[in-house]
Amino acid sequence: MEAPLHIGYTSGKGWDDPAIADLLIDNGLSEVSFTVFASDPKLRRRYMHDPSPEISLKILERLCDSADVYGAAVVLPGINDGEVLERTCAWLEERGAKGLILMRFANRTDQGLILGNAPVIKGQRVHSVDEFHDLVTDLSKQFKMKISGTPLWDPEIGSPFVILSEPDLIAKLPRVQRCATVIGGSVAAPCIQRVLEACGSKSPVFAVHKEIACLITIDDLKTISPATLASTVILPGRAFVHMREAQEILSSDGIEREVIWGPEMLTADAETSMGMTRNQVLAMEMDGFADLIRLINLYGD
Repeated sequence: MEAPLHIGYTSGKGWDDPAIADLLIDNGLSEVSFTVFASDPKLRRRYMHDPSPEISLKILERLCDSADVYGAAVVLPGINDGEVLERTCAWLEERGAKGLILMRFANRTDQGLILGNAPVIKGQRVHSVDEFHDLVTDLSKQFKMKISGTPLWDPEIGSPFVILSEPDLIAKLPRVQRCATVIGGSVAAPCIQRVLEACGSKSPVFAVHKEIACLITIDDLKTISPATLASTVILPGRAFVHMREAQEILSSDGIEREVIWGPEMLTADAETSMGMTRNQVLAMEMDGFADLIRLINLYGD
């Protein structure tokens, strides 16, 4: 149909014929996110269970010639970080990749494993949030292509929550006039707190132990003492929670609380911001926080 094609994600493991690259390009492929893990085919074979890693890497190399390619890699400390990761970055940059999204490996429930399958790799060390932030920062200084990470961060844009460096924009947000408890993940909650405080909020943002807000489950809400909550509670819009069950858990002290969904996104993680400009991220954050504050003012005490 002559429409440009974007492949939001592929592992490349099902591609075992180099001709697949030309087939995709000939049919309009213009952008692809390709999990590379490492440019070393032996590592790719072992940790991605790729039966034909050499061919997958050849296809990736060919796609870099004709499409906007964003590499992706889950980083396992001691496996594909350090010099291995630097070689992978150099390999991608030499072939013309637009960027590399690094994803911190999750091995515990609080890091995002919600299916009862923790640990994925027994004994595997995991970067702390701060370690991962520094790793992304250091690599972004070494290479010209864009390198960002999730859960933190995008050094080129300054996100997530780049709005914290723009007090003039925060001043344009609505003022917080009422009280409500906002629940968030442990990574984002401090940043949300700072923005809301700058808008006049006196209520603390409650951070559950789960790091990522959209992976909050009912088990996370069960760890909260309802006595610490306001009469209105705002949950992350993408949390894995049934609203009626959340209402029961957060009102278990006998005080009936109004529990509502907040905005689905308050900022852009690296997977989202990779193809965005700084102004686009700021616009997303302005819209998200404006919606959140309106909810507080509409439903709060």
